[in-house]
Amino acid sequence: MAEKLDRWTLMTPALLTLLCSMGFLMTPATAIWLTIPNTGTKCVSEEIQSNVVVLADYYVVHDALDVNHDQPHLPTISARVTSPYGNNLHHLENVTQGQFAFTTTESGNYLACFWMDGKSPEASSFSVSLDWRTGIAAKDWESVARKEKIEGVELELRKLEGIVDSIRENLVYLKNRSRDEGSKRKNERKSRLV
Repeated sequence: MAEKLDRWTLMTPALLTLLCSMGFLMTPATAIWLTIPNTGTKCVSEEIQSNVVVLADYYVVHDALDVNHDQPHLPTISARVTSPYGNNLHHLENVTQGQFAFTTTESGNYLACFWMDGKSPEASSFSVSLDWRTGIAAKDWESVARKEKIEGVELELRKLEGIVDSIRENLVYLKNRSRDEGSKRKNERKSRLV
């Protein structure tokens, strides 16, 4: 009995240290801000595998306040999200905020583009805040905790398990892509020799 107690006494600080260090390594998702000129388009892209959940929220932030400290008139934007093969996944016009959610069906670069509508010519420049979450970061952990009646350390371990699974899937994807590219190069070299 004393041996079990000593083992738990030694393991508890190590386990807590591991969990705390993993908590610091996992930074929460933060939004990016894009400065949109009054003419032109600003785009961001992310390479995403197939069967990955993507959630995003965006909203316009005016760069300058009115002299009377009134709420400034927010310019309106158009937003479009396309898949690697050019399929439209989201398209809104004349909005100051929006959101989109989808599950990817193809691997590749997913592109989100924002531009000012012609209806707001008075704005010289403004920013768009984009909170783009994919995979494990898009999961609603509060509902998982309620549904499975877990909390605290158990919930954090479940999150870590999801992160590890996501990393493993990404490594398998990268390994397969590297193998396919290597085969393609090898076949090209063989065809040049023939």
